[in-house]
Amino acid sequence: MKVADILAIDVHAHYGDCICPKITELENRFMTGDAATVVARARKAMTELTIASPLLGLFPRGLADAVAGNEEAHRVIDEIEGLLQWVIVNPLQEATFEQACEMLQHPKCVGIKIHPEEHQYPIKEHGRRLYETAEEHGAVVLTHSGDLLSAPDEFVPLANDFPTVKVILAHIGNGGYAGGDPSGQVRAVQAARHGNLYADTSSARSIMPGLIEWAVAEIGADRVLYGTDTPLYSAPMQRARIDHADITDEQKLQILRTNAIDLLPLQSLIKLQG
Repeated sequence: MKVADILAIDVHAHYGDCICPKITELENRFMTGDAATVVARARKAMTELTIASPLLGLFPRGLADAVAGNEEAHRVIDEIEGLLQWVIVNPLQEATFEQACEMLQHPKCVGIKIHPEEHQYPIKEHGRRLYETAEEHGAVVLTHSGDLLSAPDEFVPLANDFPTVKVILAHIGNGGYAGGDPSGQVRAVQAARHGNLYADTSSARSIMPGLIEWAVAEIGADRVLYGTDTPLYSAPMQRARIDHADITDEQKLQILRTNAIDLLPLQSLIKLQG
């Protein structure tokens, strides 16, 4: 099988309106895409399943209503083939914990999304409760990482204290918390004693030559998952970065597909591919 024919699983996506006051109206328009648009772009990137959280529940920073976003996503994603849900849990919105308990029972809701930066809370203050929630529900967590409120190294003590909770640190290479140092996610994965931290490729910095290859050499392809951050970034571009990476075809298959199948409850949702 050719690498370009692998049906990918995108573990880090969104849909909805980008509302970021720090950028121009035109840039916000470019980074906006409804659920149908996201799935159409995923097809161009040979992506079978896209796991998304709604931008309504994340933007604008510090003001988003995660409860409304979850309600919308639960309705919209249920109607669109190829799209799955991360339920957002915001510790500053108590009702999101109740939503997670309910929505994680749905087969198309495959885990929990947290975003300390957009919801404006430090992970070191709220992390234990979030991990306890994930542990209670047996849920995988996808978290933003790499900025001041979500430094990758602050997830390591949590990972060590909760060995059964598996967490994907988003954005390999994002080092805003450390003056641009791109190594944070990889070093955190290495430091976790129980092998329960992973990282995804959804950073814009993945276009740097060598970053993905270095991450694979450091932590192994089995700890790296494919993510695009669509519609904020171009899904076909992010796919091409993995297709043409200087790693083996088997490693590309792991990143694009099999790691997600091993980590997430997707068995009833995927097609068989040789």
